Amino acid sequence: MRAVVLTEPERLRVVDVPEPDCGPREVLVRMRGLGLCGSDVAVYTGSRPVTAPWLMGHEGAGEIVAVGAEVENRQVGQPVAIEPNYCCGRCAQCRAGFTSACPNRVIVGMNHPGLLAEYVAVPAEFAWPAAETVALEDLVCTEALTVARSAIRRSGVAPGDRCLVVGAGSQGLLLCLALHELGAHAVVQEPHEGRVELARSLGAEAGDGDGYDFLFETSGVPQALRTGLDRVAPGGTVLLVGISERPLELSSADLVYRQLTLRGSLIYDHPNDFADTIDALGRGTISPGKVLQARFDLTEAAEAFASVRTVAGKSWISF
Repeated sequence: MRAVVLTEPERLRVVDVPEPDCGPREVLVRMRGLGLCGSDVAVYTGSRPVTAPWLMGHEGAGEIVAVGAEVENRQVGQPVAIEPNYCCGRCAQCRAGFTSACPNRVIVGMNHPGLLAEYVAVPAEFAWPAAETVALEDLVCTEALTVARSAIRRSGVAPGDRCLVVGAGSQGLLLCLALHELGAHAVVQEPHEGRVELARSLGAEAGDGDGYDFLFETSGVPQALRTGLDRVAPGGTVLLVGISERPLELSSADLVYRQLTLRGSLIYDHPNDFADTIDALGRGTISPGKVLQARFDLTEAAEAFASVRTVAGKSWISF
């Protein structure tokens, strides 16, 4: 089968490798599509080091073609979205339902080989069957959409709340879409006009003003957070979704005098968050595939990864 591996920073190669075996608690998935995000770019550029040759990708969707002997609730032919963070289920965090903080977490494409291959073996409980009515483009976005919807869940946003989304990359766009689905009022702060227009098409607005109940920072740019903080109402809540190693321009006075709540939101918690997104896709209440703006073939993987930072939307690879 064909797979795409990183041989050195910004160098990808399509190689022939053996098809993986399907373990007793696994399913074998024929991959149909894979979305790309900033985490993939970090691996691609070398800022997140891996051992070459490295199998890339983590936002995958496909179809089950084989089921392990001990698997009872998955069937051949089912379309699935892959949850690419395998929590251990044994640690204190997992037992408390806080699996996103699992210290033993297997992170597909980051500390475990990725999904950018024609066939992949996946632990059955992390391959989520979807309704036949869900379009491939929507299924490909399941993982990224779950990140956005989990941040909203953790924030406590309710219908009618005024929300400022800082950054309209793929995660910011999906947040705008999910906030609109909830009935919240989303305004986007983003310098790239093409991304602003796409956010508008997803139900957000672009504008000035302040007094926002919630702020979702998705860009990971400290200066953008600083600008956004000035627009939050006293008593508001700030969710940090974007990641940066640089110090934030923030003092205790910013939080104390205005009585703000500051929280980080990392991925999602297994199994409820992913299950909730799969259910929403099955009901047809949200269509995240609208965020996909650039489609590439497997043989065009290098162009796909290079496009992530320039495309006004999300890039993906179709098998």
